[in-house]
Amino acid sequence: MQSFGAPRPTTNPYIVMLQDALRRTPDVEHLPFSWRTAIFGRYDVFHVHWGDTLLAAGSRRTRAGKRAAMAVLLARLALTRTPVVRTVHNITPPEGGRIDVTLLTALERLTTLRIRLSPTTPEVAGIRSALILHGHYRDWFAPMSKSAATPDRLAYVGLIKPYKGVEQLLVAFEELSADRGEIRLTVAGRASDPDLARTITEAADRLPALEADLRYLSEEEFVAIVSAASAVVLPYRHMHNSGSALAALSLDRPILVPDNETTRLLAAEVGTEWVHFFGDELTAGALARLADATAGGMSGRPDLSAREWDAAGAAHADAYRDALGAVRRRRSALPDPEGT
Repeated sequence: MQSFGAPRPTTNPYIVMLQDALRRTPDVEHLPFSWRTAIFGRYDVFHVHWGDTLLAAGSRRTRAGKRAAMAVLLARLALTRTPVVRTVHNITPPEGGRIDVTLLTALERLTTLRIRLSPTTPEVAGIRSALILHGHYRDWFAPMSKSAATPDRLAYVGLIKPYKGVEQLLVAFEELSADRGEIRLTVAGRASDPDLARTITEAADRLPALEADLRYLSEEEFVAIVSAASAVVLPYRHMHNSGSALAALSLDRPILVPDNETTRLLAAEVGTEWVHFFGDELTAGALARLADATAGGMSGRPDLSAREWDAAGAAHADAYRDALGAVRRRRSALPDPEGT
């Protein structure tokens, strides 16, 4: 059983593609999440992605109900010794109120095996792990219309949150615009904070070369904006696993990312011409170098052969078998209560 239900139009494509890959994988029966089945149903392994989404609610009453259901689920998993597999989508500790953090921490303690999406994801002593790279989006984007790359057009596309460094992108681009007025920037996606949205809107009013579209984007709109750019800027202060980076590379657009071990490994994997770096802080110089390096267009495609979904489905099946085998071996090692 996965920790996500039947996909909706707004479901993360990673989840949908994983579900489809598992359904194509022999010997795996995929169960979408429901509280009734999670607590009372039969399944061999419970696979968690973003644990906090199990507690997300629009009202106090619903949140209280989900907290109670989570406590019952944790008890069921512990009492039945059901293996818990967790995909490490980010490496930050659980966040939220005290009750939520307590529940999510308890879920972490029940984890039998962690799926790491990057070689740089730290391993945890005493917990099994499997490395399964985040799959690409090429098949997902294949039916959608794409634009030709526009020289000197950079883009940031996706949800806009404070930790993603968009404010520094605006500062660097304003400095760049004073000398390189031909370079344009599109910032598109819903802003999580009204003050951040206001900052972007004011910058767009001030800078003719900056275009801002602060709506929630459909996938078709995302593809259209990314493919129309010559390169995608991801000005994150920290980057570990980035679906946005893989989405841009899946659309054959080079990316500008923070320089760290994870992004260096990504460059070595897909081709160094597709991954450009900035240092501790994004600067106008880094944007100018990116625009100059990509102005003539790109030849070939990034190498995403290590991120095929059928291979990911098979690797998940192996991880489930490993977790199940580990729990069964622990059970067999327990002393017999009858003394026989």
